[in-house]
Amino acid sequence: MSRIQTKFSELKAAGKTALVPYVTAGDPMPNATVELMHLMVEKGADMIELGVPFSDPMADGPVIQKAVERALEHHISLDDVLEFVRVFREKDVTTPIILMGYLNPIEAMGFEAFANAASSVGVDGVLTVDMPPEESQGYLPALDACGLDRIFLVSPTTPAQRLQAVNAKGSGFVYYVSLKGVTGSKQLDVASVTEHMGALQKTMQMPIGIGFGIRDGESAFEMAKLGDAVIIGSALVSLIEANESKGLYDIYLAIGEKMTEFRSAIDRADALTAQE
Repeated sequence: MSRIQTKFSELKAAGKTALVPYVTAGDPMPNATVELMHLMVEKGADMIELGVPFSDPMADGPVIQKAVERALEHHISLDDVLEFVRVFREKDVTTPIILMGYLNPIEAMGFEAFANAASSVGVDGVLTVDMPPEESQGYLPALDACGLDRIFLVSPTTPAQRLQAVNAKGSGFVYYVSLKGVTGSKQLDVASVTEHMGALQKTMQMPIGIGFGIRDGESAFEMAKLGDAVIIGSALVSLIEANESKGLYDIYLAIGEKMTEFRSAIDRADALTAQE
């Protein structure tokens, strides 16, 4: 099994829900990324999503768009992102790392070259937002050949045919977009997510991570009762923007405190579920 699959298996056996934070590589500056990754693991992250900066992040809201802009000001490339993972692996060889981004930088590098490079530095899975399973004939075999999990987004409006394609071609886990819109938008409708997750769990043959719109401990608590993983993006990235002028120490402090809030909420949900 891959590191992602192994982690989910271990968490399931322990009755725990995964906490998966996101950070944009190179934000707010290149020398912060690896330390942020280690900090998030220290504060309870089970896996990490590392965003690959791209000039047109169409699925992302203003918070992550600004993070991407800050990273691109430092000319962060896909090669730089892979180097961050390589350095991270010098100290941490167990935490699964998922690259989340868009097809253009990968296509520019070449599918096989990217897959080989990502695997060699310790990447475990790839979520390419604008690569649907129906159009991935040349891409997925390259990932599969290098043992990289192939993660897809699904949403409340995903048709049954695409869900079947995700089941057939995806691996690792499924990323469920809990609301309509971009990252960081709107307020979660717990009743709606509950309804859709019930149907999705009957269809999907992989763990399901829930993301988009999870802003605080309360929303993480509710989502932990429904999914196999809680994915946090804008709520953490916004703290980088808010504390950027103060310096890295304040950024690390704010991220650490927020991670503790999310981890505690998820653990409470898991304890409650175990009692039921």
